[in-house]
Amino acid sequence: MASPCRLRLLFLGLLVSHLGSLGYYKAYGITVETDNAHVTAREFEGAYLNCKHNAKKQENARIEWKKVMGSDVSFVYFQGSFVGSFKGRAEILHSSIQIHNVTRKDSGRYRCEISAPSEHGQEAGEIEISLIVFVQPAAPICEVPISAMSGTAVELRCKENEGVPASKYRWYRNGILLLENPAPWKVKKDRIHYTMNTTSGTLLFNPVSKNDTGEYYCEADNKIGQPQKCPVKRMQVDDLNVSGIIAAVVIVALIMASCGLGVYYAQKKGYFSRRNSSVRKKTSKYKTKAHEKDFKHTKSFII
Repeated sequence: MASPCRLRLLFLGLLVSHLGSLGYYKAYGITVETDNAHVTAREFEGAYLNCKHNAKKQENARIEWKKVMGSDVSFVYFQGSFVGSFKGRAEILHSSIQIHNVTRKDSGRYRCEISAPSEHGQEAGEIEISLIVFVQPAAPICEVPISAMSGTAVELRCKENEGVPASKYRWYRNGILLLENPAPWKVKKDRIHYTMNTTSGTLLFNPVSKNDTGEYYCEADNKIGQPQKCPVKRMQVDDLNVSGIIAAVVIVALIMASCGLGVYYAQKKGYFSRRNSSVRKKTSKYKTKAHEKDFKHTKSFII
């Protein structure tokens, strides 16, 4: 059975852990707390990071603010001055800081560290506050095919990478919003055969039909600022011209048949035989003349 002393220590440990989860943290003799451990702000507006402490000699308390990005730690407020990109656009309010004109690069975790001398030496405490800067979306980039053949699968794409939080996407055809999940009765009536993914920004027609011809554009929205849209692009869907393809095949077949008949007729009339005969005669005459010349030359040499 645990002793009463151990039970009291266990209770105090659980209490400290619970207070830490509520933004109330005590270490090394100084209690540091915050009214808001998770701060959000829109880009180019202000953000207030609250930090309070109970140091007895507040006039001698040393206040430092640091930004924590993974394993990297950089100073924000050090030795009574703001440093880096915070210089000139932040101010200290007691031990809290007010950042003006925040940007997306300011998102991250911030640590408020308080230290002060005491009767027992140097005491210190700290608290961490997260800052998320919301950013409105940029104009998305849309990929819409200029033309398509009916009966095939066609995918339209829409994407932007600036918005925080990530944007949701909507597609419009001829200025009318396409429903993400059409009602069953509407699907049967209008023969809707597309699938829309509002997270990835894709619009898939499987299969696409001639009725899907129209002007398309996509809109990105994350509830921060105004929704942004891409330029309107037209997609033309045409039916497969079966009769035209058959006619072309027939014409090619007739041309090949005519060529074959022509070759057969020329061979039957002996045009190829006469040509080969004339070539052989010319070759024979040439060989004869060459033989006579060689004979005369040999005879002359003997004499």
